[in-house]
Formats: sequence, structure tokens, C-alpha cells
Amino acid sequence: MSRWLQAPLYIGLIVAQGVYVWQFWKELLHLITAMSVDKAITETELMLIVLGLIDVVMISNLLVMVIVGGWETFVSRMGLKDHPDQPEWLSHVNAGVLKVKLATAIIGISSIHLLKTFINAPSIAEPTLMWQTLIHLAFVLSAIAIAYTEKLLSQAHQPPHH
Repeated sequence: MSRWLQAPLYIGLIVAQGVYVWQFWKELLHLITAMSVDKAITETELMLIVLGLIDVVMISNLLVMVIVGGWETFVSRMGLKDHPDQPEWLSHVNAGVLKVKLATAIIGISSIHLLKTFINAPSIAEPTLMWQTLIHLAFVLSAIAIAYTEKLLSQAHQPPHH
């Protein structure tokens, strides 16, 4: 029954996702306002705003994976089998698959941040560029290591094929 102690944590993540929805609409309104004002925004400014929207969506997707996958894996089954709204990935989720999906989602988010940094590169200190790139590479290497480890573990639990 102690697994139910995690329920408030997932509810808190749902609230956090609501905050991200609010942030998305603020950014979208900022984009619409910027485009409707007489002064035109530059292509770079437009790209940065759109990348900000993509970033918010990717973090929200990450939250959904953690909330739904974590609840299903660690708290209680949601009874979505064969339901038309069941996410495709949920049918084969377990702790290992969830780790790999989270790692790849983090790489995607990091990629968006790195792209925003490179677009603004002239106004960003060189050490910041270097550290963000190294941190991104660390995320990539970590994801590869996690995926490889999960592959080895899943192969160890499968009977050999003849």
C-alpha cells in the first residue's frame, strides 16, 4: 500500500503540467501580438519564440510520460487496455522502457535549448556555449548507456531462440 504515497507526487506533476499549458498560451499570445504589431519581428526572433513553444510542448510531453507511465508502473493500473485513448507506448511500458523514453525526451529538450543558444551565439559567452554542448553530449551518452543496459537486461530475461 505504500505505493499510494506516490499519488500526491503525480497529482503535483499534473498541476505542473497545467502551469506549462499556461506558459504555452502566454508565449503563443506573445507571438501573435508581436506579429500583429506594426513593427515586424526578425526571422531569428520568430524562430526563438517558436522554439520556446516547442520546448514547452516537449516538457509537457515528458510530464505526460512520467505521470501516466509512472502511475501505471509504480502506483496502479489505469485500465486503459483496448481503450481508444490509450497512448500507443503505454501498452509496453515498464520501468526500463520508461527510463529510455525519459532519457530521449530529455535529449530532445536539451537539443531545443542548445539550438536556441546557437541562434543567440553572438550574445552568449563562449564558455557557456561550450558547457551547454558538453552537458548535451553527457545527456546523449547517458541515454545510450541506459538504452544499452536495458537491452542487455531484456535479453537476459528472454529465452534463447533456436
